[in-house]
Amino acid sequence: MRKNAKENGYYLCPDTQLFKDLINGLATNTGRYGYGSCPCRVASGIKKYDVDIICPCEYRDADVDEFGMCYCGLFVNKKIQQNPSQMGPIPERRPHEIMDAALAAAGGKPTKKDKTITGNKPGKKGQPIKVWRCTVCGYLCARETPPPICPICKAKAERFEPFTFG
Repeated sequence: MRKNAKENGYYLCPDTQLFKDLINGLATNTGRYGYGSCPCRVASGIKKYDVDIICPCEYRDADVDEFGMCYCGLFVNKKIQQNPSQMGPIPERRPHEIMDAALAAAGGKPTKKDKTITGNKPGKKGQPIKVWRCTVCGYLCARETPPPICPICKAKAERFEPFTFG
């Protein structure tokens, strides 16, 4: 990531804990899916449907140009790097049609009864992966437990709730 940031004129997340969490999320997704999907988005587990969110995602450049940072905050511009307090929420650029197609390809949209995404590569011991929602900013992530800190608004883990679809 350091090499990619330097080659593209970006900086990496100036918040040490958030940076570690994002890198751990990428490593988890690489182990889970075989590719480093964005730790801040729900991946389907099917690479051809997630190619736009493999880090660095297709939306990074537009986000950094417009907001000074990418959606998850891994890549930032010089202004944000020098003043991390300016990090804030970024609207999702990924079209809903792409997200819906990815979920459908992974086995269909979960119902209200099924509150997790199952994908084709489940979490630990074959269990479905939970999706968590930040109650402050609406950020979604798929992982076994909520993140310690929201990468968007910096809310603590206790501000996350299980996300239900539908």
